[in-house]
Amino acid sequence: MSFIIKKPSDIKSSEITDQKIYDQRRDFIKKMGLAATAAMGVGHLSLAEAKAYPNLAKSKFSTTTDKLTSLKDVTSYNNFYEFGTGKSDPAKNAGDFNPKPWSVRVEGECEKPGDFHLEDLIKLHTLEERIYRFRCVEGWSMVIPWVGVPLADMIKRFKPTSKAKFVEFETLYDPERMPGQQIKTLPWPYVDGLRMDEAMNPLTLMAVGLYGDELPNQNGAPIRLVVPWKYGFKNIKSIVKIRFVENQARSTWHEVNDREYGFYSNVNPEVDHPRWSQKTERRIGEPFWAPKHKTLMFNGYADQVADLYKGMDLKKLY
Repeated sequence: MSFIIKKPSDIKSSEITDQKIYDQRRDFIKKMGLAATAAMGVGHLSLAEAKAYPNLAKSKFSTTTDKLTSLKDVTSYNNFYEFGTGKSDPAKNAGDFNPKPWSVRVEGECEKPGDFHLEDLIKLHTLEERIYRFRCVEGWSMVIPWVGVPLADMIKRFKPTSKAKFVEFETLYDPERMPGQQIKTLPWPYVDGLRMDEAMNPLTLMAVGLYGDELPNQNGAPIRLVVPWKYGFKNIKSIVKIRFVENQARSTWHEVNDREYGFYSNVNPEVDHPRWSQKTERRIGEPFWAPKHKTLMFNGYADQVADLYKGMDLKKLY
């Protein structure tokens, strides 16, 4: 089953990358990066094979004016504490993680709770490829072509009740398969959540892949959240539970240190992290001597999401 969603009118057709140019760029990256990415433990993703999702729907939600971050950088530099705290640890430690088969339990304030299998999700929805900016609270950023379905389309299937004010997500807890969980770096399992209107926003994506293929293990296989106007730690990975709740959803980093990690976690250059400024960012893949990018309010998605926070003190509710 596919759903028709409204596209934002502020993106001109001239800004959409020509498909032939984009396919040529992707093929070049695959050919040049095959050996390197295989050595870094991409896991079940095989770049030598045809891409897993060949018939993706184009989406005008894409951030198409920014240069894509290379597949090599996307799959070798990221945070996924379940596989280690270093930026290269997930790629090194996630190679043996097997994300198939996979199911997600849906529970809480909804009329249709239960389990759904990832294969069913892919069959019942039209997959889209969306190029989004990705901003980490630590000051680095990427531009990634995600593959997924709008979270709103999924939520409608479960029919949340009027009591469902928030959506809470939970990561797999399996210390044997996720060695980082053997260390009490964080209170496991990892949880995070969104307000219902944030979850229903057309930009919010449940990603099952990137660069036209399945998600690599280190990037949150097989299914993760992508909320492009929020800092990276809100984009929870390897999801096994979705709960509809009446009170504010739990958020691991907010519970651990609410001074540094607010529940909303919207990208806001006017609110500094206690240990560094958020006014600029370093784009991964660019030379260290290259000028930093100016951080944009809501990561550049203000036109689509600013109304969600109308009347709120975004410095207090960061």
